[in-house]
Amino acid sequence: MIKEAFGTGATIEEAKNEALKALSADEDAEIKFEVLAQPKAKVLGLFGGSPAKVRVYIEVEDDPFENAKSYLGNILKNLGVNDAEMTFEADNEEVRISITCGDDYGSVIGRRGETLDAIQYLTRLVINRGSEDYKRVSINVGDYREKRENTLRALARKNAAKVRKYGRNVVLDPMNPYERRIIHTTVQEIEGVTSHSVGNDDDRKVVITLEEGVKPTAPYRDNGRGRGGYNRGRGNGGKHYNDAPKSDAPARAPRSDSEGVLYGKIEINKD
Repeated sequence: MIKEAFGTGATIEEAKNEALKALSADEDAEIKFEVLAQPKAKVLGLFGGSPAKVRVYIEVEDDPFENAKSYLGNILKNLGVNDAEMTFEADNEEVRISITCGDDYGSVIGRRGETLDAIQYLTRLVINRGSEDYKRVSINVGDYREKRENTLRALARKNAAKVRKYGRNVVLDPMNPYERRIIHTTVQEIEGVTSHSVGNDDDRKVVITLEEGVKPTAPYRDNGRGRGGYNRGRGNGGKHYNDAPKSDAPARAPRSDSEGVLYGKIEINKD
């Protein structure tokens, strides 16, 4: 990227000094000069004449972090978040950005993290613009990402255990690619189950199933005593659930899949 300034003066030297002041470059910067116009003296000291004009410039590296910091700062201000602090860490593959903004994290995270995901996507575009080395970008507010990952891993383990026990598929709520990756990675660590994604775009979700050839440890059986065979008393003389009056409504067909509960309350560490 080129940073430049222009100056005019009665002489080349005066024009150069004026341009240098406007450039405000570091003393050790490699400054280049270009004379755009030579000074011309007035005829008879009264008519015509023109000053010298000089261009000075330096080549500076385009710092994507500075661009991203400025971009993020503007977004946060528009969200009503002031005095936010940002820290950047990077390696050859990823840029990690941490934002601290006191009690204002809710407006940055948004419903189910949707606002934070959108900010992360846009910031990735800014950081990778004009660069040949593509980098992933992750943005965290407080400890939201860690809390969210722990919640998703617990969700995957819980529903994988159900699949392993009863042999019935579990379909989770729609997730973004980052969250689906956490689910798939966790399921891979559990013996006897596997996972895949179905659906398109915002409706794409994870399905957890038994691995081929694996049998459930306790297949679900409906023996007329309720889900899972439980036969609980109701505290009214030993009357059971299956003793309740029958309804005229048609029986509901058994479901082949069970829906996993995805979203829990995320508590953010404000320390």
